[in-house]
Amino acid sequence: MAKTLTFTPDDKVHAFITTIPEVSYEDGPLSGVTVAIKDNISTRGIETTCASQILKGYIPPYDAHVVTLLKSAGAAIVGKTNMDEFGMGTTTENSSFGPTLNPCDPGRVPGGSSGGSAAAVAAGYCDMALGSDTGGSIRCPAAFCGIVGLKPTYGRVSRYGLIAYANSLEQIGPMAKDVTGVSRLFSVIAGHDKRDSTSVDRPYIHTPNPSVKGLRIGLPEEFFGKGVDPKVADTVKKAVSVLEQAGAEAVPCSMPSMSHALAAYYVICTSEASSNLARFDGIRYGPGGDLRKSWHEEFSDRRQERFGKEVRRRIILGTFSLAAGYFGRYYQKAQTARQMVRDDFARLFGEVDMIAGPTMPSIAFKLREKSDPLQMYLSDILTVPANLAGVPAISVPCGQVEGMPVGLQLIGRHFEDEKVIDTAFAYEQGAV
Repeated sequence: MAKTLTFTPDDKVHAFITTIPEVSYEDGPLSGVTVAIKDNISTRGIETTCASQILKGYIPPYDAHVVTLLKSAGAAIVGKTNMDEFGMGTTTENSSFGPTLNPCDPGRVPGGSSGGSAAAVAAGYCDMALGSDTGGSIRCPAAFCGIVGLKPTYGRVSRYGLIAYANSLEQIGPMAKDVTGVSRLFSVIAGHDKRDSTSVDRPYIHTPNPSVKGLRIGLPEEFFGKGVDPKVADTVKKAVSVLEQAGAEAVPCSMPSMSHALAAYYVICTSEASSNLARFDGIRYGPGGDLRKSWHEEFSDRRQERFGKEVRRRIILGTFSLAAGYFGRYYQKAQTARQMVRDDFARLFGEVDMIAGPTMPSIAFKLREKSDPLQMYLSDILTVPANLAGVPAISVPCGQVEGMPVGLQLIGRHFEDEKVIDTAFAYEQGAV
């Protein structure tokens, strides 16, 4: 029997683009649990904009697979969260609806691109949230806002209904205040979906009373070196010592491909974006256009008006990388570098069971601090390798620097999401 709840948050941090005042839900494993959905995940009958003017007014006629699963589990879906436009950013300042503020310090960003989802959970507006992670877009805001966020193994969660930015990199994943919440949400959304050709049949299996005794945890020197705030690095090393006290062994190691990972990521993701976003012509979706103009005029005018600066920048970069004469120089080399990252992970996971390091190289930035796009791109250096390789990674709060949260990132082997979650849980329990 359907039940209802009233949802009227005092959204001082602008976590939501759309809220649902009267929410219906059914009985199930998540009965009555409030869940927010990132605004690039399709929700039937609820406006879905990707925080872009080009999709303003678009109401999907279907639910994403993860939304269908949440409804079946009895979750109460309370709204659509703010984000960087089409997932392109690290601060949620690129939203065409205005920035989200960090609940820990309203003068700072919440991270991105799933900043609205992280802020909604951190501010206590909802119990859990869904985000999407293309190069760290779940883990970054989780670290900046002091919550837990998981990027699953590529293929572990269906992407059907996710409005694509970069298909080969992105995954939908859970966000919650603690590891138990992430585990509960992941157990509902993980599994096979025949409508997504990249989906695999690997339902999540919860491990009761997990132990890290004998676990070998690799600490790549590149995760703690140049560009990483020493205070953040020290905080994360102290967090690893908690796992050592629980029986794990910390092992120094190296990941040389890190020097190429960020450049490869931005070539690949912008190339895929230039293709994916070609469908948004301002006519087929969103507010519509001027039928008196030719299609070519309307296409150019509407994209210029309704795409934000960062989206236009990435489309241009991706189109350039794929152009004749530059394809081999940039895109093919990026794919070679991507394979180097995969090979490094394969080598390391022959020596260790888990890789640990900071989620982000610094604490949350102040609003408008990263006005230079290159500086913003560099902040993704520690999160993009997991997306290039498709391996699972989680961010769990592990302390504070200057009063702001720091995230411990744990990266595991393909389809060992359970072990990643269990290790995060062991840390969380040991740190209490």
